[in-house]
Amino acid sequence: MRVRSSVFASFCLILEVLSVALFLRGFFPVPIKSSFSSKSKLSDLPAEPLTGSSPNLSKVPDPLFKRVVIVLIDALREDFVFGPNGRKYMPYTRHLVERGSTHSFVAKARPPTVTMPRIKALTTGSIPGFIDVVMNLKSPALLEDNLIWQAKTAGKRMVFYGDDTWVKLFPKHFMEYDGTTSFFVSDYTEVDNNVTRHLDSTLKRDDWDILILHYLGLDHIGHISGPHSSLILPKLMEMDDILKKIHGSLILKEAEGALPYLLVLCGDHGMSETGSHGGSSEHEVNTPLVLISPAFKRKVGMEKPPTVEQVDLTPTLALGLGLPISQNSVGHFLQPVVEEASLRDQLRFLHLNGHQLSCLLKDSMPAYEKEEGYEQFRVVEKSHGNWLKLVVEGNTSEVLTNIGKKVLKQYMEALRVMSAALSKQLGKYDMYSMVVGMVLVFQLLLLLLLAMPEALSGASEVDLPVSSALLSLPFYLLCLLLSSVHILVCTSAESACYFCSLTWGLVFGAVALSSALLCILVSMASRRGAKPPGKSPSRVGGGGWSLSELDVLLLAGTAGHTLSLSASSFVEEEHQVWYFLLNTLCLVVFQDVCRKYFRERRANIGVVRCSEEEDYLLPSKGDVVASALTDFRVTGAGSERWLALATPLLTLVCCRLLRSLNQTGVQWVHLPDLGHWLNSSEHKMVLSLLAALSLALIYFLVQRRCSWVSKIALALGLLGVYSYRAAVGNVVLPWQHSGGNMSKGTVKARFVYVFVLGILFTGSKDLLRSQVITADARLKNRGLWEIYSGVVLLVALLFRAHNLPVLCCCLLVQTLMAQFIWKKLHYDAAQTTIMHYWFGQAFFYFQGNSNSIATVDISVGFVGLESYVEAPAVFLTVLSTYAGPLLWAAHLVCYLSSEKRSSVAVGHGCYCLALLRSVPAVAYVVLVTALRYHLYIWSVFSPKLLYESMHTLLTAAICLFFTTMEQSRSSSRP
Repeated sequence: MRVRSSVFASFCLILEVLSVALFLRGFFPVPIKSSFSSKSKLSDLPAEPLTGSSPNLSKVPDPLFKRVVIVLIDALREDFVFGPNGRKYMPYTRHLVERGSTHSFVAKARPPTVTMPRIKALTTGSIPGFIDVVMNLKSPALLEDNLIWQAKTAGKRMVFYGDDTWVKLFPKHFMEYDGTTSFFVSDYTEVDNNVTRHLDSTLKRDDWDILILHYLGLDHIGHISGPHSSLILPKLMEMDDILKKIHGSLILKEAEGALPYLLVLCGDHGMSETGSHGGSSEHEVNTPLVLISPAFKRKVGMEKPPTVEQVDLTPTLALGLGLPISQNSVGHFLQPVVEEASLRDQLRFLHLNGHQLSCLLKDSMPAYEKEEGYEQFRVVEKSHGNWLKLVVEGNTSEVLTNIGKKVLKQYMEALRVMSAALSKQLGKYDMYSMVVGMVLVFQLLLLLLLAMPEALSGASEVDLPVSSALLSLPFYLLCLLLSSVHILVCTSAESACYFCSLTWGLVFGAVALSSALLCILVSMASRRGAKPPGKSPSRVGGGGWSLSELDVLLLAGTAGHTLSLSASSFVEEEHQVWYFLLNTLCLVVFQDVCRKYFRERRANIGVVRCSEEEDYLLPSKGDVVASALTDFRVTGAGSERWLALATPLLTLVCCRLLRSLNQTGVQWVHLPDLGHWLNSSEHKMVLSLLAALSLALIYFLVQRRCSWVSKIALALGLLGVYSYRAAVGNVVLPWQHSGGNMSKGTVKARFVYVFVLGILFTGSKDLLRSQVITADARLKNRGLWEIYSGVVLLVALLFRAHNLPVLCCCLLVQTLMAQFIWKKLHYDAAQTTIMHYWFGQAFFYFQGNSNSIATVDISVGFVGLESYVEAPAVFLTVLSTYAGPLLWAAHLVCYLSSEKRSSVAVGHGCYCLALLRSVPAVAYVVLVTALRYHLYIWSVFSPKLLYESMHTLLTAAICLFFTTMEQSRSSSRP
C-alpha cells in the first residue's frame, strides 16, 4: 500500500502520542499508599512496648493544644522570614522567631512545588507525584487518609478561608468556609481581603477548634512581577500585621489552666528568582515553618533554624491534636514540640510515629526487614520496653533518665532513616504499561528509519506492506502470543495496572498494532536487504549518499543532542546545547554563502552544480540555471550577495543578544540578566522605547503579505498590545505620568483579541476558498500568511514587554533566511525542516523557558479575563510557553506551501518532523525507565518528559494540518 509521506508521518506521530501517553500513565507513579482501604483509627494504635505483665498505655497521649490556627502564605520563601531582610519584611514575626515562645524550621517541599500537591503533602504526609501538576488545574476530592478527615471524625470543628483548592479536596469537611480561586493571578488584593474580612468575627467566637487561612496575594505578585518587585514589601507587611492580630487575639482568649493554643505560620512552596514555582531550586523548595505557642520555651536570640521535611508537620499536628497519624504519612514527628513534656510522653509520641512508619514500610517494600531504619526501630522498641518496665517499677535514678534520653535519640534516628527510605521510594510504577508504551514507540522509530529512502524520494511516497503483513501467519501467531502474555501478566500482577484495566477491544487493538508493526518491519527490512533502494532523496548520487557539510552537521547535531539527554546536567542546561548547535549552523550556512557567491560564481561552476543536483523544489534544471544567471546579472556586485553574506552573521548577533535577555536552566538562573535590568523601575523608559521599536518592526516584517484589511487590523492590534502593557504598568505612554495607577488592562486586551479573531477569520476564509472553490496558489499562500500574522499578534499580546525583542528577532531571522538563504542556496525540504526545528527549539529557551515547571508563566493565561476560566487560561498558557517552536513550525507551513511541487516538500517536511520527535522520545522513555527510582533524576526528567509530550502533540497537530491541506488541495483539482 503506497501512502504519501505526509500521511505516513502523521499516522506515526498520532500513534507515538498515544504510545507516550500510555507510557506516561505508567511512569507517573501512584504515591506510596497503604494497601489497607480503611483509615487510621484510635482503636488500632499499638500499646506502649512495656516488657512484662504490667498494664501498659494503649491510647494516644492527651492533646497538647486546644486550638490550632494555620496561616499558610502561598509562595512564602524562607528568606522572607529568616533572611537578612526578614526584619524589614515581617518585623513582628521576626521578633517572635528571635525572642518569642516559638520553634522555627526551614521546611523543605519536594517537587513539584505547586499548590495542590503541597496541600496534599501537608494534610496526608505523603509525597505527591508530578501527575498532580496536571490535577492541580481541577482538584478532585481527596479520598486518601488525611489530617482533615481525622479531625472531622474526632469531632473537631474546622473553619477555612482562602484558596478554594482546600474546599475541592475536602468537601463537607469544614463547618464554615469561603473559597477564592487561586488561578486568577492578576488579582493580589481582593483575593487576600476576602480572607481577612472574616478574621475579626471568627477570632471572637469560641465555636471552632481549627482555623485554616490560605493567603494567595504573595504568590500572585510573584507571578506578575517577581520576588524583587516593589509590591512584595507591602504585601509581606500586610501578612505580618495579620499574624500579629491573630497572635494577640489568641493571647487574650487564653484561659488559665486550659490547654495552650498553637499558631502555625508556613508556606506551601517558595518562589524562584523569576517569581514562578514548580521546580526544585533552593528558593522554590525552602519554606519557613514557625510554630508559636505558650507551651514552648521563650527564645533568647536568633538561632539558625534546622531543616526538616514539609511532611513532618503532618504527624506533629496529628499527635498534637490527639489524632492518629495518617496511614500514608512519610513524615517524622518534630520532637522539639514536646520537649517540655515528660520523657515517657515524648517516647510515646515517637513510638506511635515509628509504628506507623514501620507499617507503611512493610506494606510498600517487600524486603522491609533488611531496611536499616526498620531494624533500628525494632531494637529501640525493645530498649523502650525495658526502660518503661523500670519506670513502672518506680525506679527514678538519674541513670535511668540518661538511658531514656539515649532511647529518645535512637528513636529519632530510626524515624529519620525510615522516613528517608519511604521518601526515596516515590511510588509503585505501572511497569507493564510503561513497557507496552516503550515497545510501541521503539517500533515506530524503526518504521520511520526503514522508510527514510522512500519518504525522502522525489515521489514522496512510502510503500507499506500492510496487506501482506496482515494476511501472514506470523501476524496471527504474534497476536496469540501477545494476548497470552497480556493475560498472564494481568492475572499475576500484584498491583493495579492501567493497561490491564482497559477493555478487551482496546487491548486487542494495541496487540494487533504491535504485531502488524513487527511484521511490517521484518518485511521492509528484508526488502531493503534483497534489493538496493529505488529513487533516492535529492542528495544521492552515484548509487550512494553524498552528504554536504550542512547535512553532516544536521545529522550529527540531532544525534548529539539525543545522546546528551543521557546526562541530567545536560537536561537541566539543554539550552546550552541548542545555542551551540545554532551558532555552528550559522557558521556552516555562512560557508555555503561564501562558496556560492564568491568561489563557485568566479569559477563558473554554478551551472554545473545545478545540473548535477535534482532539486524538487524547482521545476527543472534549466529553470535553476536560468534563475541563477538572471539573479547574477541583475544583482551583479549589488546588494544581494552582501545581504546573503550578512544573514548568518546577523543571526549570530541576534542569538547572542537574546541569550543575555533571559537567564534560564538551573545552574546560572539566579544571575542577573538583561530582562531583570529592563524590568526595574528606573529603566522603564528604556523598556518602553524597546517595546515600541519591537512592535513597529514586527508590523513591518509581517504586513507585507497580508491584505489591506489585515494590515489595518494588525496595526491597530499592535497599538492595543502597547496600550495593554502601559495599562498594567510595564511600559509608559508619552502622555502618561510614571506614577500613574495600574489596572488589569482587560479592555485593551479584549480589544486586541477582536483584531486577532478578525485576522484569523480573514485568513481562514482565503484558505478555504483556495482549497474548496478555486485552486489558487496565491490565495492559499495569502490565507496561510494571514493566519500566521494572527498568531504573531496574539503572541505579541501574551509576551511580557521585555520579551518582545525575542518575537521581533524571530520574525527577522525567518524573513532573512527565507529570502536570502533557503531559496537562494536551494536547500531542500529536509534541510529546511531540520533548520526550522533547531531554531524553534532555541527560541523556546530564548523566551526564558527551561525544563523546569517553574518557568511556565501562568499569568498569561489571564490576559483579558476578569475571572478564572479554565479552557482559555490553559490554551493561552500553552501558546505562550511554546510560542517559539509554534511560530517556526507555522513559518515552515507557509514556506513549504509556497514552493513549487509543494506536496512533495510538505511530505518531506512532515517526515523529518516525525523523525525528529521520535528519536528523543525513544531516548527519554528508555532513560526514565532505567532511572525511575533515582529521586533527583526523576525530578529532572519528569517535567522534561511532560514538555516533550506536549511538543510531540503540537508536532502531530501541525503534520495533520499539513496533510489535510494537501489532501483537500489534491481533491479540489479537476
